[in-house]
Amino acid sequence: MSKFRLAHLGLALAALGFTAAVPVVGLAPAYAAETLRAEIGKPLQQAQQQMKAGKNKEALATLRQLDSVGGKNANETYLIERTRAGAASAAGDYAAAAKSFEYLIDSGKLSASDKANFSKGLVGIYMRAGDLNKANAAILAQLKERNDPELRAYLLQNYYKQGNVAALETELRNAEKAGRLTEDELGMLANIQLKKGDKVGYVGTIEKLAANYPKARYWEDLLNRVQGNPGFSSRLTVDVWRLKLANNLMKKPSEFMEMGQLVLQAKAPAEAVKVVDKGYKAGALGTGPEAERHKRLKDLAEKNLSEQNKDLAATEAEFTKVGDNDSLVALGYSLVQAGQADKGLKMMETAIKSGKLKYPEDAKLHLGEAYAVAGKKAQAISTLKTVGGKDGAAELARYFIMAINHPMS
Repeated sequence: MSKFRLAHLGLALAALGFTAAVPVVGLAPAYAAETLRAEIGKPLQQAQQQMKAGKNKEALATLRQLDSVGGKNANETYLIERTRAGAASAAGDYAAAAKSFEYLIDSGKLSASDKANFSKGLVGIYMRAGDLNKANAAILAQLKERNDPELRAYLLQNYYKQGNVAALETELRNAEKAGRLTEDELGMLANIQLKKGDKVGYVGTIEKLAANYPKARYWEDLLNRVQGNPGFSSRLTVDVWRLKLANNLMKKPSEFMEMGQLVLQAKAPAEAVKVVDKGYKAGALGTGPEAERHKRLKDLAEKNLSEQNKDLAATEAEFTKVGDNDSLVALGYSLVQAGQADKGLKMMETAIKSGKLKYPEDAKLHLGEAYAVAGKKAQAISTLKTVGGKDGAAELARYFIMAINHPMS
């Protein structure tokens, strides 16, 4: 009986993105030669030639002829299934490809690296075929043997597609314990929490996104939500704007105008001058039909700053005399913004130590902000950590810490 020699077919995995591309099995240089019976070798050679010509469906038809050949040994069956795995994958016949991959993985003939590649390829086939249950089972089996971030990402994606919230949350929590979640993973968790109506959990996840992956959309979501809380105090609106400015979220002329007016109302004219100047430098102010209005705000800020500087000693003495410590905190903050950090910080610290404040949490929040303006990062963070209250001050303090530690570029 004549004999035939057939090269093994190698496996090349396509890049598996979130679209779960199926692995492609292609022809590779021979790494071993096998002696085969003619009734098996001829069809295998024919199928191999058909695959080289891109005729994968024809190759599958040729290989089906071998299913009726009796007396096949383990090696012959292995070579048939390895060839079929390549043809079926390329032809998009995922059912046939899955059966061949399953056989090969359990054959005991694959090297450790090939087995790992075929196992990952099988996951891709299941996912492309839409059989997510089998894909998940295959992923879980592999994760027991080795940690593979790519496979774990597919598992999370599959749970998300299936709406398997419980399993997805469990995996995400486990991943979070093991280390920082990726941006996509945190995004999935946030979507789940939002759909469940878990507002506390959702905000916590968005905070992690803003801290670890600082982007405008996360910060805008956080700041809109803190202002929308039922107990939020309008006194703190100016601090929301300060966070917007710190995170480069302000783009429109109306935004610079509103913040400029608010900081003037907060008796911080030096800060108002900075805000208006930044608006002019950004091209948001000083142009268009509202240019004259922008100029009036600029003039007003500069006038108020001049008057504050002129009457500073008398103003401080008056506030001290009547024990208006809240106003002393505001004045100290304004001095820090004006470049008089040592004097301003000391004034704020003394007023807060007095304990006689109408809004003590606001005062600590503003002291933390002032430390940050003065470049005293450690003092800023330690002070902001002490801010409490249920009117938004505590949340804003936490967000200032995030902005200090993880500034947006």
